[in-house]
Amino acid sequence: MSLENDALRARDLAVLWHPTTQMKDHEWLPLLPVRSGRGVWLEDMDGGRYIDAISSWWVNLFGHANEHISAAVTRQAQTLEHVILAGVTHEPAVQLAEQLVALTPPGLDRVFYADSGSGAVEIALKMSFHYWRNAGETQRRRFVTLTGSYHGETLGTLAVGDAGLFKEAYEPLLMESLMAPSPDCFGIDPEHWDAHAAQKLQALDDMLRAHAGEVCAVIIEPLVQCAGGMRMYPPSWITGLRALCDRHRVHLIADEIAVGFGRSGTLFACEQAGVTPDFMCLSKGLTGGYLPMSAVMTTNAVYDAFYDEYTSMRGFLHSHSYTGNALACAAALATLELFEASPVLEDNRRTARLMREAVAPLESHPNVGEIRQTGMILAMEMVADRDTMQGWDWRERRGMQVYAHGLENGVLLRPIGNVVYFMPPYIINESEIAQMAEVAMAGIDRAAGL
Repeated sequence: MSLENDALRARDLAVLWHPTTQMKDHEWLPLLPVRSGRGVWLEDMDGGRYIDAISSWWVNLFGHANEHISAAVTRQAQTLEHVILAGVTHEPAVQLAEQLVALTPPGLDRVFYADSGSGAVEIALKMSFHYWRNAGETQRRRFVTLTGSYHGETLGTLAVGDAGLFKEAYEPLLMESLMAPSPDCFGIDPEHWDAHAAQKLQALDDMLRAHAGEVCAVIIEPLVQCAGGMRMYPPSWITGLRALCDRHRVHLIADEIAVGFGRSGTLFACEQAGVTPDFMCLSKGLTGGYLPMSAVMTTNAVYDAFYDEYTSMRGFLHSHSYTGNALACAAALATLELFEASPVLEDNRRTARLMREAVAPLESHPNVGEIRQTGMILAMEMVADRDTMQGWDWRERRGMQVYAHGLENGVLLRPIGNVVYFMPPYIINESEIAQMAEVAMAGIDRAAGL
């Protein structure tokens, strides 16, 4: 071990409290001390290199220290770093909003900025509730969510998720949501996905009918329930859901925070279903992994429900200090320029195919129940028994063994329970994919005791 690596670890453990972490784990599992990043690679204090197979929590699209995005942020910092967005405007915020309106599904004509994915979902929930309040339907106070869902860790977002340990401790503080069955297709042959999804829609239809006039919105993660274990389902379910929401007069909130900006194979996952949600939440890849920012896209119909004289008290009085941050807008604009400069989505299809081919040996692995993929998201679900698809007890922490193996062999993986997944920057090349896959497969063997 490097003295520099160890020194930074010691300083960290003396003062920092890390997210989503039982800090006691770091008595035996060393922190990864990162000095720099370039492309898909992270470098520690001693010069050790690691492939960032998870895009640093799914935010990085075009690699670390991307020259184009870095230059845009640098130029912006020399002009305007930030200004209050209440009563003030600036070119980067307006230009980004114009581009987001042009790129997202038709009808999403208004942009409300925030500073995190959770913040965006909170805004969408509040807007939906407040819309119905302004419309005189004050009995609408409930939200429908899906089993296995995750939308963030603030109180509102926890309430509309099914995040297990993340949520249980705070249950007394949370509003009560209606939980509909997920269309998750784990263990189902792809040719039967649409039929499976249709069955799940029937249960949701029954729920909306039973709670007529009570529901503000249904909130979903289109195509992939990411933090729920990269569970996937077909676009047809979203198409059917849009019809249900219209029939029952409830809003549809699409949380595209993780799946947006090309992760799902299209720029936005809702495109594959041919639908426009009432609210679309964006973050993560929005700034290419550079700066915290999010946006809520919504319709003019929603916007108009709040537009009135101040004394009507119908306005949406919500704010974040860093709303519309100029540096973040500049990073987002530069990220969108990279989509324009090359056929990113087309290139991603080839990269996705290479990722799938690289893990083909796992198709017969006795402890891999399923390999599934949606665009640039590929997941391998480890199981104790392939025949029954029974997973290992979560307390055995098999995924943590894969994580440790990855760090020992130059790949940053962060399995979700028993699910090992790849969500790398789009610029990953064929040799890097091969290395990533080789390390992950060896880690699965190690976790399985093979």
